[in-house]
Amino acid sequence: MIQNFKKRIISGFLILLLASTALFACGAPSGTVSSTSMQKEQRDFDAFTQKLFVQEMQKNTINLHYTLANPADFGIKSHKISLGSFSANQEKNAVAFIENLSAALSEFDYEALTTKQKLAFDIMDDYCQNQLTAARFPYYKEPLRPTTGIQSELPVLLAEYTFYNPCDVTDYLSLITCASDYFREIIAFERQKSKKGLFMPAYAAKTVKKACETFTSDPEQNYLIDTFNTRIDAVSGISEQKKEIYKKQNQSLIQNLFIPAYEELANTLEELKATGTNNAGLCYYPQGKAYYEHLVRTSTGSGKSVKELQDMTEKKRRLDMDSLHTLLTANPDLLHAPEPKLSFQKPEEMLNHLLKAMQEDFYPASNASYEVNYIPKSLEGTLAPAFYLTAPIDDISRNVIYLNKSSNYSGIQLFTTLAHEGFPGHLYQTTGSYQAGLTPVRALFNYPGYVEGWATYVEMLSYRYAGLPEAAADMLMYNQSALLSLYASIDMGIHYDGWSLSDTAAFLNEYGITDGKTIRGIYELVVEEPAHYLKYYIGYLEFLELKTYAKKLLAEEYSDRAFHQAIIRIGPAPFPLLKKYLCDFYSPE
Repeated sequence: MIQNFKKRIISGFLILLLASTALFACGAPSGTVSSTSMQKEQRDFDAFTQKLFVQEMQKNTINLHYTLANPADFGIKSHKISLGSFSANQEKNAVAFIENLSAALSEFDYEALTTKQKLAFDIMDDYCQNQLTAARFPYYKEPLRPTTGIQSELPVLLAEYTFYNPCDVTDYLSLITCASDYFREIIAFERQKSKKGLFMPAYAAKTVKKACETFTSDPEQNYLIDTFNTRIDAVSGISEQKKEIYKKQNQSLIQNLFIPAYEELANTLEELKATGTNNAGLCYYPQGKAYYEHLVRTSTGSGKSVKELQDMTEKKRRLDMDSLHTLLTANPDLLHAPEPKLSFQKPEEMLNHLLKAMQEDFYPASNASYEVNYIPKSLEGTLAPAFYLTAPIDDISRNVIYLNKSSNYSGIQLFTTLAHEGFPGHLYQTTGSYQAGLTPVRALFNYPGYVEGWATYVEMLSYRYAGLPEAAADMLMYNQSALLSLYASIDMGIHYDGWSLSDTAAFLNEYGITDGKTIRGIYELVVEEPAHYLKYYIGYLEFLELKTYAKKLLAEEYSDRAFHQAIIRIGPAPFPLLKKYLCDFYSPE
C-alpha cells in the first residue's frame, strides 16, 4: 500500500495556473484537437486517479487529515480511524496492491493522455517499480530511525493535528486509542527483524530508547495534553461542558494508553538491543548492498548508479574546494573575519526579507501565510534543527515551520535554514506546486530527492540574499556545499563500500576533522540513517545538472525564473522525469 505512515514532516539538516505548452526548441505540440476516444480516455484516467486518491486517503487518518482540510469536497464522507499497519500481512497486501495498480495502468492508452496525465502515469509507474523492488527486502526497512523515525514524528503530527470541526476532535481521540495496537505491530516487526539478524545496532536502539524515555518522563506535563487543551478551546460548535469532558478524556488516554505504549516500546528496545548482528553499514547484511542501491534510488530520485553518484560528489567537492581556495587567496581577510552580522534577527523578519530578496530569481509566492513554532523540549534531542509541516492541498494557507531551540541557530545559519524550510524552500515549493494545478493523486507519492534537493539548492542561493558582501556569501556557500558532500561520501562509503569507523576517520582527517568523539558521532548517525544525507546533497547536485541541461537546451529562451517555475509546475518527481517534462512545463518570460 502507499506509505502506511506517510511522513508529512520534511526534515531539514543542516502559482500560477499551468501555462500551455511553449513553442520553441523543445519541439512542437501534438494535435490541438482531441478525438472523442482521446477525450474519453482522459476522462477515464482522471476518474481512475481520483478513485485511487480517495481509496488511499481513507486508509490512514494521519494521511487524510494532513492532506485534506475538507475531505467531503473530494467525496470522502467517512473513513476508518487508523494509523496504518505493520502487520504480518502488510507486505503481501502491498505487493498485491502494486500489481493491481500496475495492471490498471497498462489498460490506458498512454499516447491519448494529456501531458499532465502522462506525467502522473509515469510517476505511478515509477512508484510501482520501486515498490516491487522494495518487496524483496521486507525486513530491511527501519520504522524507528533515531532522528526520522515514527517514535519522533508521531507526537509532532498529533500536536499539530488541526481541529477544523467537532468531528476532528473525536477522530483525534480515536487515533490515540489506536496507538497501543500500532506500536505493538511495530514491536512485532522489530522482533522479526531480530530473528532474521537484521535488528538495529545497539547504539541505535539506545538512542531510540532514550528518546522514548524522554517523551514519557513527565506524564502530568506531557505537551500532548497542553496542546490538545489549547486547540479544543478554539473549536466552535462544542459546549464548554463537552470541551472539559474531552480534555479529561485526552489526558486519561495520553497518561494511561499513549505513554505506556512508548514505555512498552522502550522496554522492547532494551530487550532486543544486544541481538543486532551488524554495527556497520548495510552492505554487511546478506542483501544489504542491493537494498542500499534501492534505498539510494528512492531517496534521491536519481537514475545514476551509486558509483556514478560517488564520482559526481567527489567532482563537485573538488570544484567547491578549488573555488574556496581561489576566493580566499584573493580575499585572505575572509578567513579570519568574524561571523557576519545580519540586519534582521527574528525568524519572521528573516522570512519576510527572503520573500522580497527572492523576487529576481523566483516568481512571487502563491501563498505567504505561515506560523513559526518551536519543537517541544522533550523532542529537541531527537528531531532535526528545523522542519516544515506541509499544508493541506485544499488549504495551502496552513503552513508551519518548526525550529529546534537546542540547535542554537542564529544569524546566517538560521537565515539559510529558514530559506530551506520557507522561502524559496519547502513552503514555497509545496504551495506553488499545488497552486500550479498538481492533481490530488500526486500527494500519494513521495520524492524526497526532489523535495530536499530543491530546498538545499535554494539554501545555497540564499547566501546571496542575506545582504552580505558577495565574496563572503560565496565563501559560506562553497563551504556548506563541500561540508554536505563529506556526509554524502561517508554515507555511500559506509553503506556501499563498507567503511569502518577508522576508514571514516581517515577520510575526515584529510579535511581537518580529527576529533574522535565528533567522528564517532558522524559514523553512528550515518549508520543509523542510511541514505538520509543523500536526498539533500544528491538532490542538490541533480538540480544543478538539470539547470546546466536547461541552459544548453533552451539557449536564449532560458532564465532562472522560468526554470524554477517549470520545476515548481512539474512538482515532486524523479529526476529522469523532470528532465523528460522540463520543456512541456517551461514558459519563457
